This record gives sequence, C-alpha cells and structure tokens, in this order.
Amino acid sequence: MNIKGKIAVITGGASGLGKATAKSIIAKGGRVAVLDLNKDLADQTATELIEAKAYQVDVTDDDSVKRALAAVISDFGAIHINVNCAGVGASSRTVGKDGALDLSKFNFIIQVNLVGTFSVLSKCAAFMQLNKPEGESSEKGVIINTASVAAFEGQIGDVAYSASKAGVAGMTLPIARDLSRQGVRICTISPGVFDTRMMAASSDQVRDSLTAMVQHPKRMGLPTEFALLSEQIVENPYLNGETIRLDGGIRVAAE
Repeated sequence: MNIKGKIAVITGGASGLGKATAKSIIAKGGRVAVLDLNKDLADQTATELIEAKAYQVDVTDDDSVKRALAAVISDFGAIHINVNCAGVGASSRTVGKDGALDLSKFNFIIQVNLVGTFSVLSKCAAFMQLNKPEGESSEKGVIINTASVAAFEGQIGDVAYSASKAGVAGMTLPIARDLSRQGVRICTISPGVFDTRMMAASSDQVRDSLTAMVQHPKRMGLPTEFALLSEQIVENPYLNGETIRLDGGIRVAAE
C-alpha cells in the first residue's frame, strides 16, 4: 500500500514506538490520528507533527474506542492503516509474598494489551472494508499490532504481560484469514528490548541484563527501527498473517 495520502490510526501514538511510527508515516505523505490515553501528550504530539490530530481514548472502554474512531472518520473521511502500540507492563509472580496474584491485576494487563488491541483493530477493519481497492492486490487496509519477545520467552514475573502478548501474536493469523475477503492485511511486530518509556521505568540492572542478551547490535532497539519495519509491512503487499521478531537476535533467559 502506498502510504502517501493515507490515514493512519495509531494507538499509543503520543510517545515511543507509536510516535516514531507516526513521524515515519507523515514523512511518507500520510496523515495520522494520534490516539492515546494521555490527552495532553497526544495534543502536544499532534501539534509537533503538524499532519496529525489527537484523540483521547481508553482502549479498555469500547464506547471510548467507538467515539474516537467515529471522530477520526468525521475529521479524515477514512482509515487505511492501523498501528496498535498502546500497552502496559507490570512484574507480578503467579504466587508472591501475599499469595496468589490478584486476578484484577492480571485482568487489567490482558484488557489493555490484548482486548484493547482487538477492540481497536476490529473497528478500524470495519471502516477499512469501505475503502476503494488499491493496486493489483486490491488492498483496502493494513493493520499492525505490537506483541513482544515476552510472548515466547517471558521472564519470571512476566506471566500477565507474556499472556497478553502471546494472545496478540496468536490472533494474527486467524484475523488475516478473517479479513482476507475485505482486502485487509495484518502483521504483528514482536519487539525485543527497546528504548521506550516502559523500559526507562526499569532499573539499570534490568536494562543492562536484557541488553547483554542481545546478539548484535549490542544495544536496545530504537523506536525509529520499529517505525521502519511498520513502513515496510504497509508497503509490501505480500506480508500478511505474520509475527515478526525485531530484537537483534535476543533470546531471553528466565531471569
């Protein structure tokens, strides 16, 4: 799909991976709807990027998602690309000092990372199917989700986060099959250790230990590298139903 002139909805678009992807799409001639829970940061990002507009959204609230996407359609007229970067992480063991993991904590991470991702992508796809088919492949839309290498190699304390990201990876192929008749493609990116606000909240010891597991280049990934892969997924019409690791060859040990 040619990015020029296309409308992209990016959740978690006010910072990190989402913001880098928004910049990349705008540089290619697209326009962006920045969806984020943090309204002030979303407004700031949209002002900075110019070819963007901010929308506050809580991806765990179905009505909030519906309102935000209805506003996007009203403002832009269509949705062609959806990149889902909204997510949360927290370290909690199955059984800790206070006993079994509080189910509400487990459920919150699942609701944001997995259910919230599906809520947004499914509604975006419903709008995408109305688009005019493009090119020899008759494409109408492209969806990109964000999983994590934790979906496959979760560390101690990653039970909820890993479960949520494994769900994102696991639903990729079924969604590709579901949306094939609508002319909508979907891929998932599974980042390794990336230089984002979530990783910045970790201790130096945690960051250093994870970076040590990266093969090459021996550093954290950059949001611009996530954005570059997102570009390539949008532009390559034969990428579909795939979960792609973007991790410098990291294979995460237990702890």
